[in-house]
This record gives sequence, structure tokens and C-alpha cells, in this order.
Amino acid sequence: MQSDQIALRRNYRTLRFVGLAVLIAAVAIVVNGVITRADSNENLKHWTDEQAISSVSVISPNKKGNIITLDLPGRFEAYARAPIYARVNGYLMSWKVDIGGPVKAGQLLGEIGTPDIDQQLLQTRADLASAEANADLSAKTAKRWQAMLISDSVSRQEVDDKVGDLATKEASVKAAQANVDRLLATKSFARIVAPFDGIVTARSTDTGALINAGSGGPALFEVSDTHKLRLYVKVPQSYAASINIGSKADITVPEHPGKTYTATVESTSRAVDVASGTTLIQLLVNNTADELLLGSFANVRLHLPSNLTALNIPANTLIFDQYGLRVATVDSDNKVHLKKVIIARDFGKTIELSSGVEAGDRLIESPPDGVVDGTLVRIVDRNRKEANASTTLKKNI
Repeated sequence: MQSDQIALRRNYRTLRFVGLAVLIAAVAIVVNGVITRADSNENLKHWTDEQAISSVSVISPNKKGNIITLDLPGRFEAYARAPIYARVNGYLMSWKVDIGGPVKAGQLLGEIGTPDIDQQLLQTRADLASAEANADLSAKTAKRWQAMLISDSVSRQEVDDKVGDLATKEASVKAAQANVDRLLATKSFARIVAPFDGIVTARSTDTGALINAGSGGPALFEVSDTHKLRLYVKVPQSYAASINIGSKADITVPEHPGKTYTATVESTSRAVDVASGTTLIQLLVNNTADELLLGSFANVRLHLPSNLTALNIPANTLIFDQYGLRVATVDSDNKVHLKKVIIARDFGKTIELSSGVEAGDRLIESPPDGVVDGTLVRIVDRNRKEANASTTLKKNI
């Protein structure tokens, strides 16, 4: 009996020990779970905060080289061009030179038949002959009356009348002669001649065509001097001040691929067109070989002097919003500071600034939307970012 009680006590102590051990283990598991969950929450919060910081790549402004170029389209025009209109009415009797034909100054291009002027000329010559006959008779009469005045056969008043009539008749002769000369001068325009050496670039008439004097219709002929050509280029306002008289340009044309011509800036309009915001520049091109065509298109590459103090930045660093044109810079604490900038020249992918940034500034490339002053950012290596992007692209492919 006593041995049973002893065994019972031993079993009870064993159970208590096991229960206590289980309780301790359960408490340890709960405590470990709570600690692990708290650590996970803290890690999650830290990860979330890290992800909220934008990762950006930065670049510094740089100075460009000694020479820059500006590519623009241009159009060729003749150095001297003369549309030739008729000065007389009539019919075209003949033309002597067709388009593309070379001509010399004074060379006959065509002749106009002028029957109306011919008849008027006959009439005015007859009027001149009549006036001369009247003046001759008046002169003889005045001479006789002056002789009779010596013998007091006539009065002084009558002699003065005859002398005055002679003056009137002589004036009529001069008027008739002037009318004849006028018609002769007009008749001379029946011969259409070249005003200078060049080529005929247009002919808009033919034999038998009715000719009307004046410039109301198309020109009969057009003569152009093509030994030198004017090349007109519209230059944006921001570049106009950099182009000086005597500046050089390289010219290429589609009809002669691989060949480059040289042009020289001859003059500038010194004005900005309100509609296009450009300045008209005139260049001079030597065309003694007659390879360049009037009115044709040309690619013009202007050589502009470089401003060595200016800084270049990539175009993708610019921010344009309601506050104007700005860039986002990153300070030593990796915080964003927005700076206003002024563009001097726009080269497409590269922008030259006249003010706003310094050589040591770190500019954010492709700034994220909504970036403001004081925003904390994370600087990432540009090459690593490009490598990661390339790897991701390959995986997606």
C-alpha cells in the first residue's frame, strides 16, 4: 500500500515536470513568434521607406568643342535675274533664243510687230512736216514785215504780230518733233534684248502671240546670271548673332551626292520675321561650272564660333512647367534643388545654357514627375542602370 503511494507521487512529479516543460516551450515559441513578427514589420517598414526614395542617375554639365555647325535648308537664286516685259503693244514676229540658251548683253531675244505705232509714227511725221512748212512761211512773212517797218509802210504792232506768229509756229515744230522722237523711242522697244550676260531661264510667248505692254501678265522672257548664285537660308533667332559676314558654309545638293560646295555669308537681313522667328541670311556660291540649278534645294551647314564659357547639358535633364524652364540638381545630402536656366542654343539632344548651372552641379537625367525642392533621392550608377535595363530586356525577349 505504501509502495503504491510512493509510485503515485513519482508519477505526479513527473507529470508536473513534463507540463512545466511544455508550458515553457509554448511560452518560448510565442515569444519567438512575437519577436520575429516585430522584426519583419520593422524590415517591411524600412524596405517600404527605401522604395519610396526615387533612384536617379546624374550627369555634370560640360564644355563643348571649338567649332559647332548648324544644318539648315536653303534655296538657290540667280545673282542677277531680270523678267522682261513688253513696252509696246503688238504681235510677236519672232523669238531668237529658247530656254537654256546663253546670251550676251544687248543680244536680240525677239521682235514685236507694231502696226499701230507705225501708223502713229507716219501721222506724227506728217504733222512735223506741216508744222515745219507753216514755220517756214511764217518766218518769210515776218522777215518781209520787218523790212516794211523800216519804210514805215506798216505799224510796229503788225510786225510784232507776225514775229509772235513765227515763234508759235517754231514751238509747234518742236512739239511735233518731240512727238516723233517719243514714238521712235517707243518703237525701239519692239526689239527685245538681253540686259546682261546670262542664260534664258523662261520663255512664255511664241510667234504670233498678242503682246500687251506692261507687267500685268507673265514676262515674255527671263534672263538670269548663273555664274554666281545667291543662297537664302532662314536662321533661327538664337543663332543669328553668331553668323557674321564672311562666315563659311558647306553646301550639298541631292543631284550631286558626295560633292561639297563652299559658300560665304554675304549679307543678313538684320531683322527677325515675326511669323517664323527667323533671320534671312544670304550666301554667295560660285557656279562657274553650271552644276547648281536655280530654285533648287540645298543642305547648308553653317560653321559657327563656339562660346567656350558656355555649358552643355543633355536635353533630357530639362523640366518645363508653369514655373518656366528648370533643371533638377542633387546636393551633397542627396536632396533635390531646382534651378532656372536660360537656353543659348538648342542642338537637339544637347542644350547650350547661357546661365543657371555651374560646372560642378549634378543634374538628374529624366527627372521623375512631381519632383520638388528638398526631395531625397538615391544616386545610382548610370552604367549599372543601363546594364540592368539591358538584362531585363533580354529576359523579356
